[in-house]
Amino acid sequence: QVQLVESGGGLVQPGGSLRLSCAASGFSLDYWSIGWFRQAPGKEHEGVSCISSNDGSTVYADSVKGRFTISRDNAKNTVYLQMNSPKPEDTAVYYCARTYGPCSNEYSYWGQGTQVTVSS
Repeated sequence: QVQLVESGGGLVQPGGSLRLSCAASGFSLDYWSIGWFRQAPGKEHEGVSCISSNDGSTVYADSVKGRFTISRDNAKNTVYLQMNSPKPEDTAVYYCARTYGPCSNEYSYWGQGTQVTVSS
């Protein structure tokens, strides 16, 4: 059964750090890329980052570039999103999703999301 489970969200102070996890089951990260997305109240769904299955290449939204880092542990079938120096505008529900092959614009099997709140 295909499943994506996000964890690691919570309350973090601006300038702090937080690491989100996306645990995948039922398929292999060797063939599927994983993207992180977020949605804040009243705002549109936004792509945050993606890590490709074939070569591990990464892409980031301009809004998080230089602050967030995506990585993966294929042995654990888990993808991480390290959030450094978060800002209040990073507050959102964060989701991960999969796409077959390299990072693309079409994703399936979304997780349930994890809430991240950046506030002092």
